[in-house]
Amino acid sequence: MADRVILHCDCNSFFASVETVLNPAYKNVPMAVCGSEENRHGIVLAKNELAKKYGITTAETIHSAKRKCPSLVIAAPHYEKYAEFSRRANEIYARYTDMIEPFGIDESWLDVTGSRMLFGDGREIAEKISSDIKRELGITVSIGVSFNKVFAKLGSDYRKPDAITVIGREDVERIVYPLPISDLLFVGKKTAEALRSMGIRTIGELAAVPENVLTLKFGKSGEMLYKYSRGLDDSAVSPATEDAKSVSAAFTFKHDLTAREELRAGIEFLSDEISMRLRAKGVVCRTLQVSVKDGLLRVVQRQRPVDPPSNISRELANLSFDILMGMCRDGDRVRMLSVCATGLVPEDELDTQLSILPEENDAEREKMKKVDQTVDKIRQKYGTKSIIKGAVVDTDIGVYDSPRKKVPK
Repeated sequence: MADRVILHCDCNSFFASVETVLNPAYKNVPMAVCGSEENRHGIVLAKNELAKKYGITTAETIHSAKRKCPSLVIAAPHYEKYAEFSRRANEIYARYTDMIEPFGIDESWLDVTGSRMLFGDGREIAEKISSDIKRELGITVSIGVSFNKVFAKLGSDYRKPDAITVIGREDVERIVYPLPISDLLFVGKKTAEALRSMGIRTIGELAAVPENVLTLKFGKSGEMLYKYSRGLDDSAVSPATEDAKSVSAAFTFKHDLTAREELRAGIEFLSDEISMRLRAKGVVCRTLQVSVKDGLLRVVQRQRPVDPPSNISRELANLSFDILMGMCRDGDRVRMLSVCATGLVPEDELDTQLSILPEENDAEREKMKKVDQTVDKIRQKYGTKSIIKGAVVDTDIGVYDSPRKKVPK
């Protein structure tokens, strides 16, 4: 069977690049996008290439960054613009394939295997996308092209900014194997330290370790390390899917979630996506299903009835979070979350017999419906990510860092 052709597109210095489009004066000065000092303790969210030359890093304080570069220009974030540029970038990707899997606000995987007859080979498609992004958005993108998702991401990280790196099977030993183990997808700080303690410092050294040795040390994650380092990743590019019987959304986070507020943020994001689609279809759901993939790649799934059936964002988020809390113990690591609404019925045909509910509950539901309807109208006019709901604000889970507007809980 012929290899797949997978692209990983990573918009370069995304927040800083968007700010430079909005204010071209930033182009020739070292600049960092920073949250408010009151709310974010002066944290650097992003920096441009000139600021990177001074050694400024994401998540350090403004005070620390200014010590490295006294002339550093501080830009306030405009999250609604980042969401808009992310949407427009994914619309460009959609010209070349419908197999698109976002990985945070500034990155996406694309499976272009079936697009080559129309647009050329992987490099040619990457060149077209790069040109479109630059011309239409005014920012740049680094793209990795490979035969699986893991190596495609390594390719997008290999050369920046504004670069295309192809990693075919013949390139693995030359390009991939010399890279440090910390460059491999999902190898965090603790895993990298454990591998270094075993004398393993590069991906090539990791690929030479027998699978049983890695599984003995790391359990199920050892199998992942073995496969990823050897290019045996066969995971599919997984766009959000829905059919006539269900609506679902899933997200793989940039780091494993453990904190309750991060888990709530993930659930809010997914539930909001689902409820918006349900309302667009004019349906409500009778059942919610939540799936979790943990740090060891185990998948657990639970479901509950939705009573009364609903497409109200807050109701679905609250129920989804209750289901999730019944599946997770303190300290559990959550890598991926999925929420699926099933048992769909047309909203205008449903007899919910709301008269049996207390009047205050009935009034509260009507209030929540009006909030959702208002949000839908704003999103129809300004884009689906122009408003992001409360729990997602000020998180670092790879979805959105914070929006300009938020809907009250």
